[in-house]
Parts: sequence; C-alpha cells; structure tokens
Amino acid sequence: MKKAYKRVKKPMGVYRIINTQNDKAFIGYAFDLEARINRHKAELRFGSHRNKELQEIWNSSGDSAFEFEVLDVLDQEEYNQTNVDEELHILADMWIQKLKKAGTSVVCL
Repeated sequence: MKKAYKRVKKPMGVYRIINTQNDKAFIGYAFDLEARINRHKAELRFGSHRNKELQEIWNSSGDSAFEFEVLDVLDQEEYNQTNVDEELHILADMWIQKLKKAGTSVVCL
C-alpha cells in the first residue's frame, strides 16, 4: 500500500494566495499543490509563515480575506522526461506577467 501511495502522481503546478480586500496576490509553484497549499495555510494560522509580508497581512485581515487557488496544472506525462522544476518556474513566470498586466499586485513565494 505504501509503494502504491508513493507512485500516485500528485498534481503539480502554479497556485496563488490572494487577499480579496486589496487584490494582492502571492504566487508560487509546487510539485504537490495540495500539500504546499495546506502547508501555507498551517504556517499562516500558526503565525510562522516564512513570508513576513504575507503573515502580517494575514494577521491584520484574517483568514476570511484570503483565497487559495490553483492557477495551472502541469501535465506530468508531457514533462516526465524534462526538467520539471524549470518548467514550473517558467509557468509561474508566465502567470506573474499575466497578472501584472491585469493590474494585480504580485509577490513571488
């Protein structure tokens, strides 16, 4: 069972944490989106997030002012033989540029 769990492909891609009060977005990418988002939520709730700006906004606005969203998922089959980290970085950069053009204030995680 343990081996089967390890073989399960987890969605990887780009996500954002957005403050709905000021539209400030924090963008990141992960090899396991669900785990990374859960980690951010836990760190923020315990007041120990490594991004001090995000933690300060969280503390002052509260958790109800934030949304966690998957922006894009990388097709694992397509990138199985390539440098996935590089592909995720490129995908995140594309989203950052797109959001900036739309007028969103963006911070990279």
